[in-house]
Formats: sequence, C-alpha cells, structure tokens
Amino acid sequence: MILASLIFAVIAALLHVYIFTMESVTWTRPATWKRFSVASQADAETTKPLAYNQGFYNLFLAIGALIGIGAVAFAPQGSAQPVVGWTLIFSSCGSMLLASAVLALSGKQYLRAAVTQGTTPLLAVVLGILAVAAA
Repeated sequence: MILASLIFAVIAALLHVYIFTMESVTWTRPATWKRFSVASQADAETTKPLAYNQGFYNLFLAIGALIGIGAVAFAPQGSAQPVVGWTLIFSSCGSMLLASAVLALSGKQYLRAAVTQGTTPLLAVVLGILAVAAA
C-alpha cells in the first residue's frame, strides 16, 4: 500500500505542476484561458495576476508532496524521516483534496475538474493512512 500511495501522490503532484504551468506560464494563450472558462483574451489579461498567484500555490503543493515522497521512499531504516515524509504527503495531498472539494462546491460546471484534481490525492491519502496504520 505504501508504493500505491506514493504513486498516487506523484500523479497528484505532477497534475499540480501541469496546473501551475497553465495558470502561471500559459494563462493568456487561448487554449488555456478557454479551458478555465474565461470569456475573452481581455479577461485573461485582467485575471493574469490572480492566475499567476494561484499557479504558484499549486506548484508549492506539488513540491511539498514530492519532498514527502522522497523522504518516505529514501528513508534510512529506523529513522524519523518517514514521519516527516508522511506529514508532507498528508498535508500537501490533503490540501489538494480539500481544494478540489471547494471547487466542486463552486458549481456543477466545475465538477469534472474537481474530480480530476481530487481523485489522486484522495487515493494517496487513504492508501497512505492504511499503510501507516498497518505498520
């Protein structure tokens, strides 16, 4: 279960790096702003600073999860390093999961995006809790 949890955490982190790229790097490209239901190029330009900031939140969540994954995966036997790693994974993936819940509650049009964003962190957290409890 540890390996499965770490794999889902990696997928969640990589998805959030992709979201960072869209929000902070390619926001004003029509393919990106249309994906986020922004109405026009002018609106994309107006919301660019907000999207830029939001993108970095997603990047920082991804980095936290990746550091946690590394701490768990490469922990020396008997060290406290896995505790640090699981704390980072649960915190980062838990935040991703809660953010997807907020997105789902924002309206029916966001349900698909919320499921996409929330499924892998949910699996990472649930499987991680089961793995830690079994250890």
